[in-house]
Amino acid sequence: MEWDLFLEPYRQAVEELKVKFKGIRRQFELEGTHPAIEFVTGRVKPIPSILEKAEKKGLGMDRLDELYDIAGIRIMCQFVEDIYTVVDLIRMRNDFEIVEEKDYISHKKKSGYRSYHVIISYPVQTIHGEKRVLAEIQIRTLAMNFWATIEHSLNYKYNGEFPEDIQTRLKRAAEAAFQLDEEMSLIREEIRDAQKFFSTKKEK
Repeated sequence: MEWDLFLEPYRQAVEELKVKFKGIRRQFELEGTHPAIEFVTGRVKPIPSILEKAEKKGLGMDRLDELYDIAGIRIMCQFVEDIYTVVDLIRMRNDFEIVEEKDYISHKKKSGYRSYHVIISYPVQTIHGEKRVLAEIQIRTLAMNFWATIEHSLNYKYNGEFPEDIQTRLKRAAEAAFQLDEEMSLIREEIRDAQKFFSTKKEK
């Protein structure tokens, strides 16, 4: 397997998608409206993780392009409502095709995980023509991301087999994070006004 050759379209997809979503944030700012996107990150899955996932799914080396999350984009939002605004914007686009949507906010995972996932088929232009790659876009609040990052680290430590007390605490923390999101949503207009006032003051 020539990994650099195989991964290059995924790297290109990540860089292009980051630019596009950062462009959306900039458009909100230019219009003087609350930006639904706080910030955007992206990554290409490390080779060991690709191999591990392929093995779990029973995929041979000739079927790695069936993995939907080799290319990953993460969009952070301030409020839960912003997540659905971003999802609507994604649905409106015609520069890629939505393959699947997974709403883990309305239907959280058993672990307590919350996020909105959109799997897309993205066309990358190469010197040999167009190549479509699968990419996963995760849209979540900052609180959801904090919890998911901690859970991900612990998952590696315990190899997915969490002790019962850790599991209980994680679920409790997930609910606390979501409660924080709900409280912030209740005062979001106040927060937006304060942020607008602060940015106007900073510009003077």
